Amino acid sequence: MNELKKVYISIGSNLGNRLQNLQNAIFHIHSEIGPVPAISKVYESASWGFDAEDFLNACILVESHLAPDQILEKTLSIEERLGRKRTVDEGYASRTIDIDIIYYGAETVQTDVLTIPHPNLQERKFVLLPLADIAPQFYHPVLGKDTRNLIQQCRDKSRIQKTPHKLYKSRKALFSDLSFMAIEGNIGAGKTTLAHKIAEDFNGKLVLERFADNPFLPKFYEDQGRYAFPLEMSFLADRYQQFTDDTSQFDLFKNFMVSDYDIYKSLIFAQVTLQHDEFELYRKLFNLMYKEVQKPKIYIYLYQSTERLLKNIKKRGRAYEQSIEANYLNKINKGYFDFFKSYPDQNTLIIDVGELDFVARSEDYKTIISKIQDFALDLKF
Repeated sequence: MNELKKVYISIGSNLGNRLQNLQNAIFHIHSEIGPVPAISKVYESASWGFDAEDFLNACILVESHLAPDQILEKTLSIEERLGRKRTVDEGYASRTIDIDIIYYGAETVQTDVLTIPHPNLQERKFVLLPLADIAPQFYHPVLGKDTRNLIQQCRDKSRIQKTPHKLYKSRKALFSDLSFMAIEGNIGAGKTTLAHKIAEDFNGKLVLERFADNPFLPKFYEDQGRYAFPLEMSFLADRYQQFTDDTSQFDLFKNFMVSDYDIYKSLIFAQVTLQHDEFELYRKLFNLMYKEVQKPKIYIYLYQSTERLLKNIKKRGRAYEQSIEANYLNKINKGYFDFFKSYPDQNTLIIDVGELDFVARSEDYKTIISKIQDFALDLKF
């Protein structure tokens, strides 16, 4: 294994969702080249050498055991996967992502396809300014000057300004910044399974609904008219107690919280199951409680068709759920969508998982995680 090297890399984008492109590049670099202990601020700059949309630029420090040619191979592969199409005589052009190796420790490399240090870094402030954020005193191994001196001597007069955007070293860091996400969905949508996977993969505190302990639930599916009100009241009491207990205290050894429900589902289900007078009484009590509970930063709703839900319910084999009818599931779906329309500030991400199997297919799971990641980044700005 090669010696661990500090590798400085410049990233830029001026096509598509520029911030997401930069973030996706960092996540790929983190998983394929090495951990990313430092990230610069994000800068916006005019296109350099040609007339096009403005770029977002940043620099990152990567710790890697890979050789320079291996890192180049990885970065070219990452660029291609993120939508960049290189041509033999590409020259200056817009691109979804641009990944350049600036330094490889204090070494110099000269081959037919790779020059390190990057031959033009001292001429480009969109490289030097973010580099100064993470390596102000790093000396150019050929020019013998540190980043601050290179900036002072740089003749580049391009317009460059720091932005408020933030990039994350890993998805774990991004989810940690969210603090609390709730995963919701109709009966059988897979919300508990997804919450388990996210908590396990990204070190989250798992908050699960304790539906199995409710003595009224089996009775409700046998006689909804008789047991609807005691069922909904018992659910509300239990959810309120659990939320105040579980979400008021963060686990010091966990990065964030992820739940397989949000307490607002109590009102959605109650509106479907209760008579008008019962619901009005229920809603008064609910509104008092809802003011006191912690709200998730992101509300993820897993949507599946009623037909698919019924198949899932049958497959998991809970005896008391087998009598659930399609009409009941349709009403629950409608209740959720009415909720989303009524609360536009809820930061709701709706994911259609009808064609996805995030348990059996890792690519489907990665698709969902990417959607959550991109949505979280968009929320920031």
